[in-house]
Amino acid sequence: MAIVCSALLLLLPIRLFEVANPDWRPLGWMHAGVVVTVTLIFFWIIGGTSWLRQFAFPIAFIFVAVPWPSAIEQPIVQGLMRAIAGAAAETISLFGVPAEVQGNLIRLPSGVVGVNEACSGVRSLQTSIMIGLLFGELKRLTVSRRIILVGIAIAIALFANFLRALFLVSIAARENLAAIGRWHDLAGYAIVALVLAGTMWAAWRLAKRETGKRKPETPISTPLSTIRNPQSSLLPTISFVLLFWLVAIDVGVELWYRSHERSMSPTPQWTIRWPQDLTGFRDLPIDEGVRATLRFDQGREATWTAKGTPDSSPRRCFLFFFRWNPGGSSVVRARAHRPDICLPAAGWQQRSDANQMYFVNDQLSLPFRRVNFVQPSSEVTAHSFFCLQEDRRTNEARPDLELPAGIQPEWSFPARWRAVRDGVRNTGQQVMEFVIVSPDSVSAERINAEFAENAESAEKNWAGGMPVFHRVAPARDAPWG
Repeated sequence: MAIVCSALLLLLPIRLFEVANPDWRPLGWMHAGVVVTVTLIFFWIIGGTSWLRQFAFPIAFIFVAVPWPSAIEQPIVQGLMRAIAGAAAETISLFGVPAEVQGNLIRLPSGVVGVNEACSGVRSLQTSIMIGLLFGELKRLTVSRRIILVGIAIAIALFANFLRALFLVSIAARENLAAIGRWHDLAGYAIVALVLAGTMWAAWRLAKRETGKRKPETPISTPLSTIRNPQSSLLPTISFVLLFWLVAIDVGVELWYRSHERSMSPTPQWTIRWPQDLTGFRDLPIDEGVRATLRFDQGREATWTAKGTPDSSPRRCFLFFFRWNPGGSSVVRARAHRPDICLPAAGWQQRSDANQMYFVNDQLSLPFRRVNFVQPSSEVTAHSFFCLQEDRRTNEARPDLELPAGIQPEWSFPARWRAVRDGVRNTGQQVMEFVIVSPDSVSAERINAEFAENAESAEKNWAGGMPVFHRVAPARDAPWG
């Protein structure tokens, strides 16, 4: 009872933090730990230690569905993406196809192929671990043989992902980049099938070798259904208390955040004038993987060519605008599509990082994070401007929205605690990301001066290819886009 009460009391702060920080993965492990602990105790109350031993593995199996902590997942993601890209590029080069690796991108004569997360082995790696644990339990293998089986499943997954990347790169080299879309999903399903079949065969072989060494098990004379623990009489009371406490937690958490949201003042609403009359303007299709990751309510991407100065070449501009409605997602999703995350994965090296406030007019000023990048193999530079804004502001300081350089404090415990204390959850947010790619080396101060000049002059209407903001009425049903 002490363990059950402690676990249930822990659910309240977990739920409070989860609502304000649904992206914080350690909370997922804590929540799963509470669920598994309470469930195991329930089975012990019903059937004693026999039931506890019998159902411990399937109950704890829920942990394979919990996302890994970012400190563990990110190095694996980046490492596998680059390793798969490098191996595929080296192999395709042996067949006479020139290929160059840039981060997790493979540059071919026909274009650039990206080895994204779905092709890097991370998702199939998690799947392979789950399959290995599952068949190890079904075959009742020893601990050492289960570890061997999981290792075999991981090896199959990584090799299959290498074959998949190699196959897609060869398709792009032989046909075109558009042909990848026809084979991408089919190749992914083939990986899962290969891991499943290979792990089943490995489990069968390991179980066959272990059969002769295993001691015969003593049959259970008493069926599990007839085992009763003296503590089972407490089950109805515990069930009622648990149900009442779970309902009370959700009601209390909702009341906590609603009471704080009443005092939040709305921020000025703004949107962007898209320069559809500029040279080379065209909308960019948003990748389905980006849609699945960001889960935005409204989004648009576009590119165009901006005229350079007499002593500089024309520049390529990219503009991204995403909108999340209130209550639909986590604030951190708006930070998941940032230049300092996406460009290094494409082989760019970060050169500088700064914050600056840009004044649009007397009623509107926007904070931007300026990050500059360079291509190591050329003088091509990329200047990015990133702005994130929530629909409502609190009376308390929100340093987690300032996006400073280095390790971001919104991932620290004090900032997450402030969000809970101030009752800040997803109140709606939007981001603008503007990237200028210049073929020659242009100083960051020069680009920044041009950006500030155009941002403060709405009448210029995208003069020089720079963005102009448009403040919209604060009506609750005002259109966005």
